[in-house]
Parts: sequence; structure tokens; C-alpha cells
Amino acid sequence: MDALENACGPQYEQACTRLHELLVRIAMDVVIRQGSRYRISGPELDDIAHQAAADALMRITRKIHGFRGDAKFTTWAYRFVVLEVSNKLGRHFWRVSHARFDSEEWAQVPDRAGVDPVSYWQARELVEAVRDAVATALSAHQRKVFVAVVNGVPLDTLASELETNHNALYKTMFDARKKLRARLVAGGHLGTTG
Repeated sequence: MDALENACGPQYEQACTRLHELLVRIAMDVVIRQGSRYRISGPELDDIAHQAAADALMRITRKIHGFRGDAKFTTWAYRFVVLEVSNKLGRHFWRVSHARFDSEEWAQVPDRAGVDPVSYWQARELVEAVRDAVATALSAHQRKVFVAVVNGVPLDTLASELETNHNALYKTMFDARKKLRARLVAGGHLGTTG
């Protein structure tokens, strides 16, 4: 850490290289754990991990003077790379996702639950009703937020991407859920009390 504080010379370069290697390893672990949720694999995972590690290194070197030593330096640095990975994964979702409810994926939901054929078709009908309600009952903004939340986009990333805050996102989700519920109740898919 002392080499990072001095910010010049070969010691600084060596410290940055060692730190970057550590950050890449951490980023790879996080990306591998979270990447499947975003349907990211192969070279994209590697690219996101390296980008996150490089960006985290830049943030760390800029904020090194704020390190108080309340925790180990590696614990402090870990936080930066995890935040960068989350940010990168969320941005990746927005760039490549054509966020929608895919019929095949929704149709597999009852299969995964191991339900009987009647329940399967009831669940399939409910899935169709939900998909229709999302497409027709929600505003474009509500649909974007709802689909992102359902797909696991971190709220910090979503708030940053939409230039809003958590409270506004909570309100949007509340209103969207209320509209969806009303549509499903009106269609006979949900009871008025459950």
C-alpha cells in the first residue's frame, strides 16, 4: 500500500501490477458467479472481469488517500471491484438485452417445479396472462424497470442507468405490481384477496 501512496517510480508500477492481478482474480470469481444470471459466458465474461479490474484499479489509486485502515487493504479494494463488476454486468444487460418474457423460458417454469399436468397448464395460462399484462398494462418506463428487476439488475445499476434513485424505482415497481395485479384479478387469474 505504501507504494501506491507514493504514486511514482518502479515500486508504484509493481504495486499496481500486483493489485491489478488480485483485482482480476476477484472480478473473475464475481463474474462467474453472477454471469449466468445475465446469460454471459466465454470471452465476454473475461472481458467484463478485466474491464472491472482496470476501472477498480483506477478508482483505488484515486482514492488511496481516503483509505483509513479500518479494514485490511485487500478488503477495501475488494469492495471497489465488486461494485465495478455489478456496474458492468448491469450495463451489459442494458446493451444486449432485448428484455422480454421468452415463451420457452416461461413454459419451463412449471417443469422445474415438478408439477402435475393440470397445474402445468394452469401455470402456463398464468404466465401468458402475466406476459400480456406486462406488455399491455404497464407504461414503457414501468415495463423497463419491471423487466430489469425481474432479470436481477442491481438497483444501484438500474438507478444509475435511468438517472433516478431507489425511492423512484420502488414507486415505479409498486405501481407496476398494482397494475399487474389488477389485470390478473380482472382476468380471473388471481383472487381478490390472494
